[in-house]
Amino acid sequence: MNAVKNWFSERLPISQAQLAELTNEPVPNHLKRWWFCLGGTPAYLFVVQIVTGILLAFYYQPSPTTAYESVENITTHIPYGWYFRSVHKWAATLMIASVILHQMRVYFTGAYRKPREINWMIGMCLLICTLLVGFTGYSLVYEQLSYWGATVAANISDTVPVLGSYAKQMLLGGESYNQNTLSRLYVLHAAVLPATIVFLLMIHIGILRLQGVTEFEFEDEPPGAPKQFSFFPDHFYTELVIGLTLMILLSTLATVLPATLGPPADPNVTPEIIKPEWFFYASFRWLKLFSGTAAVLSMGFIVFIMFVWPFIDNWIRKRTRFAEASVWIGIVGALTMIGLTVWEAAVAH
Repeated sequence: MNAVKNWFSERLPISQAQLAELTNEPVPNHLKRWWFCLGGTPAYLFVVQIVTGILLAFYYQPSPTTAYESVENITTHIPYGWYFRSVHKWAATLMIASVILHQMRVYFTGAYRKPREINWMIGMCLLICTLLVGFTGYSLVYEQLSYWGATVAANISDTVPVLGSYAKQMLLGGESYNQNTLSRLYVLHAAVLPATIVFLLMIHIGILRLQGVTEFEFEDEPPGAPKQFSFFPDHFYTELVIGLTLMILLSTLATVLPATLGPPADPNVTPEIIKPEWFFYASFRWLKLFSGTAAVLSMGFIVFIMFVWPFIDNWIRKRTRFAEASVWIGIVGALTMIGLTVWEAAVAH
């Protein structure tokens, strides 16, 4: 064993003390609460997505003539295919939910304020990429609803002035859904978006390491209690427990509520009711309340406001008496999103 240790020591001259210093950075005490360390949850689920996605890619065939049959083959014939497909689906659902919750936590605790404005905007980019991964993955099944959902999404993007038609052609690979659309969605889902997420995560974590984690104090903390604790093994064990809990939850959901298949896509029959996935319910209801370009532009404006909110919040805090206006604005926004989502979910489909 000493010979092996010496062999590695000569080629990787890192002492045990240096390794401990590199990995054992103290973290704030509030990260013992799961709500405040939500960032690790979507990262774990993203890894699950990558692993299960690679396994599914061995059998999936991104072509209008073979996509549905290949998914059906995975679900019904490939050993444990139903399980890995279900885990992939539920991991996507939980990842989107956890990214949204993480962004909400950052917002309501004011952790986006100076000097963390850039990391907030990177977080918004990660949220959008996560939603796009969910959308493209939903479209790959080539069910009736997913086919028409992609068609409707492309038509909606076409209403955006100037760039809309280019966005539609980039998504569909033409003016309408064609034989190149699925392969294009597959490349986005399996390569472009995951690579973008990894790149953004590297920047996100790098900035976090440079600036440190925002520290909070709580009234229930005993006086004189340490403000920080070690990353390893304390916080590492916390993340490990969260990961194991999520794996149990994913396996339970995959077994009790496995991924199903709807009727195959039929370009000649338009469904009476077209439903997106749950994470687009609010925006879909918004589009129904308003018409065409106005609805799309208003949604784009809301997303833009969310991107630059740290600077708007800074202006409000400096120029007005409402220092915590962001909390009330956030409550109204969250209730509106929940209301629109429940409203759309309540529609029969």
